[in-house]
Amino acid sequence: MKKLLLLFVFLGLIQQVNAQFTLGGGAQKVTITGRISAVIIDSATKQPVDYATISLVKVKDNKSVNGGVSDAKGKVVLQNVAPEQYKLLIGFMGYKSKTILVKTTPEKPDLNLGNILLTGTESNLKEVAIVGKTPMIETKIDKLVYNAEQDVTTAGGNAGDVMRKVPMVTVDIDGNPSLRGSSAVRVLINGKPSGTMSNSVADALKMIPAEEIKSVEVITSPSAKYDAEGAGGIINIITKKKTAEGINGNASLSVGTRQNNGNFSLNAKKGRLGISSSFGGQYAIPQDTRVVLENEVFSQQSRIFQDGFSKAKRHAYNGSIGLDYDINAYNSLSTNIKYNDFSNGAKGSSNVTSSIMDTILRTYVRSSDSKSSLNNIDWSADYRKTTKKEGEEFTVSGQASFGRNTTQFNTRLINPDGSALAPDVNGDNTGKNNEYTLQTDYVYPFSKTMSLETGVKGILRDIKSKYQSSEQDFDYKQNVVAAYGVLTFKLAKLLDVKGGLRAEYTDISGVSGSSLNFNNNYTNLFPSIIVSRTLKGNSTLKLSYNTRMQRPSLSYLNPFLNRSDPENQQQGNPNLNPEISDIVELGYSTFIKGSVINASIFYRTTTDVIESLYFPDQKLTTYANVGKNKSYGANVFATYNPLPKWTLMGNFSLNTYDLRNSQTNQSTGVFVNYSVFARSAISFKGGWNTEIFGVYNASRRTFQGTSGPMAFYGGAFKKEIMKKKATIGINVLNVFSRDLHIHNENTGADFRQNMNIYYPLRSFGVNFSYKFGKVTFSAPKKKKGISNDDLKQDEGAGGLGGGAGPKQ
Repeated sequence: MKKLLLLFVFLGLIQQVNAQFTLGGGAQKVTITGRISAVIIDSATKQPVDYATISLVKVKDNKSVNGGVSDAKGKVVLQNVAPEQYKLLIGFMGYKSKTILVKTTPEKPDLNLGNILLTGTESNLKEVAIVGKTPMIETKIDKLVYNAEQDVTTAGGNAGDVMRKVPMVTVDIDGNPSLRGSSAVRVLINGKPSGTMSNSVADALKMIPAEEIKSVEVITSPSAKYDAEGAGGIINIITKKKTAEGINGNASLSVGTRQNNGNFSLNAKKGRLGISSSFGGQYAIPQDTRVVLENEVFSQQSRIFQDGFSKAKRHAYNGSIGLDYDINAYNSLSTNIKYNDFSNGAKGSSNVTSSIMDTILRTYVRSSDSKSSLNNIDWSADYRKTTKKEGEEFTVSGQASFGRNTTQFNTRLINPDGSALAPDVNGDNTGKNNEYTLQTDYVYPFSKTMSLETGVKGILRDIKSKYQSSEQDFDYKQNVVAAYGVLTFKLAKLLDVKGGLRAEYTDISGVSGSSLNFNNNYTNLFPSIIVSRTLKGNSTLKLSYNTRMQRPSLSYLNPFLNRSDPENQQQGNPNLNPEISDIVELGYSTFIKGSVINASIFYRTTTDVIESLYFPDQKLTTYANVGKNKSYGANVFATYNPLPKWTLMGNFSLNTYDLRNSQTNQSTGVFVNYSVFARSAISFKGGWNTEIFGVYNASRRTFQGTSGPMAFYGGAFKKEIMKKKATIGINVLNVFSRDLHIHNENTGADFRQNMNIYYPLRSFGVNFSYKFGKVTFSAPKKKKGISNDDLKQDEGAGGLGGGAGPKQ
């Protein structure tokens, strides 16, 4: 706690150092701001031009200060424009660029330019049906961006379905993502964590409807400003948010054979005040999942065989409301509160046969009924201060997260004559996860080519887990204090360099039942550097290095013994150490006649790798630090347009798995994991869009065994109706087979565990979406807030046993 007190003293010192950052008033002069509005029109057809790009540039120094994109009616509004003389630059594919001189004054801060006519280029005079859209994939210096809103096949799905199509990301049968072969991935929503992720990332992703996702950012080389957690990298989900004057919103409904959801959002903006809200719900139609499980112990010549079905039901709802207020040109406040509620349950039965030396000892039926729920409230508040010096920024952010989860199960063992083989097995677990975060960040640009980012942060976590048996109660506290510095500069006018160092102190204490008390604290330094060079032809070469950490989350630590399947029990391990990874990556990207090619190779070493282990003598699966993994890998992504409205896209990822346990000197040898993704999309006149895609994830190696391959494929049609205010479409997934068959196997010196899962994946769906009100985009200010990207997420059951099988 002394470290935490020092953190808050440091925060106070920073506020004193930045005393000039007053909240308006005093001696500071408050600049009056206004807005510039216009409507972009095609000069030949007199029709509005949507998605035209507008930039506002100061005349005196030629600096860009604002910008936006025209909406479906050709309208654009630029907010928070200070009195000045500007150049308004308008550009769009197939049209000649246009520049207009404009001037606003304190007496007349608002300026309506009316209709602005764009003239088509020579190649476009005869054909004006070209529509410019954001590319599906964008590559940047430190991340790859997948623009999910351009993908018509995700309608009716959830964030887990979207993740399956993101380059370099693979998703297991339960919905848990991994990045370039590592499950040590931190998933953020709008740059911030959700308390839901601390319990189960797969369940949290199922709560986010695909229609609400704008893009997914894949950050493989995070700088020191990010939390050191996420050894494999960071996945940041950006949801759709309108920055528009007036009232607007969106309503969508998806009905299908596998899952159904409805979502509604409403946004309002008047001057400096903006309010956004959303509400959604989903329901999965119960379907049978078949699980065939076989456990063998060689020394005892014993075998237990289970063959059964489970029918899972799932429903969830979520809501959020946010407020943004620009106090003046330099000060802004924002706050948001979000609520998630998720319920999952399954009923099933399995026929169980127990034998020794091929002699059947007994047969019985195991009947199970399980229920789980998860709800979470996240509240955040941010203050942002800028100055007249472009790029200078000071932010203070706070977040509080309150989570609660419950798990209940009842298991009955029934003889062939209907009598009870043993007393019923019951379990009851209630967990509370409270998390509080405070951080401050400061950015200072020394020049156009050099800037400094620095900040401090404190995280307090308090986890309590109570059981039906009080002897298993679990109380866990984790406090983290961090500070970082990142310097960005040009070297020899040729190289762009972004280097930094992060220091983190972790203090852990806890008690489990009456027999286990633990205390642990450690300090780590995490360096990072990215060096990039822009080559001829818009090509970029990048070399990066960073050190990352992965702390285990609640699902890994919780010692609750899940006995829903007495032959395959599951339990967490509170004595886990964090994973530490060092990663070196070399990347290359280029643009050739509108096509994009992005390739990278990397080398990663990870110590204290956390994985699940099966112990046959205890009939138990738990987690352990299994050893050190050395991994080489490569990724290639490319897009190509055979025709202007036909896009082909492909991605290939490969990485090796070579883990050695230093205590036993046991090694897995070198195993190659890989995944392939392919997509074809065509746009037609009249607002028609069609797409097909396929994903193949090869077998994945673990310390004890392998997780089998998975293949997903699907397609969609989409049609714009009601003057582009609405869309209607259909989508299909794995149409030629009801079930996705997954084969998992764990082996040891004296045992073999074999599982076959037949997961119902085939689906057909119809979706409808409607936009209403004004959709007038303005350039949003970049928000900075809490980003607790620091906990290893649950990898899910995925072959670990459990009669209920995987989650739907």
